[in-house]
Amino acid sequence: MAAVHYVCPHCFAVNRVPTEKLLAAPNCGQCHQALVLGEPVNLTSAQFDKFISRNELPVVVDYWASWCGPCKMMAPHFAKAADALKGRVLFAKVDTEATQDIASRYQIRSIPTLILFKQGLEVKRMSGAMSAQQLMQWLESV
Repeated sequence: MAAVHYVCPHCFAVNRVPTEKLLAAPNCGQCHQALVLGEPVNLTSAQFDKFISRNELPVVVDYWASWCGPCKMMAPHFAKAADALKGRVLFAKVDTEATQDIASRYQIRSIPTLILFKQGLEVKRMSGAMSAQQLMQWLESV
């Protein structure tokens, strides 16, 4: 039985979950809350590295800011894609104003910018707002 490491979106504990149980509403072994949310997780600087490197599922991160019009337009589409790809891809959001160290490390020059990570390594990036369908097509192309 294959299993993956899955970081809890609530307490950020690393859980080992059998792959066939990812869509069966598993709970965190530490805080006992739902592991698979189907919605983006807001990350701080303290949580960022653990979340993108310890999850074995791909993680797509939306770098955004509250003053950004295209970011606001894309937010519901990002959430819709997160729900549609629940259990296959994890979705996270990084507020570039609150986490300037992370935005600087990844040289975010325009927002929204999406970066797809696999076990902590950047696989692909895309700048600009996308619909849920465009976002899912972009992810499937990788």
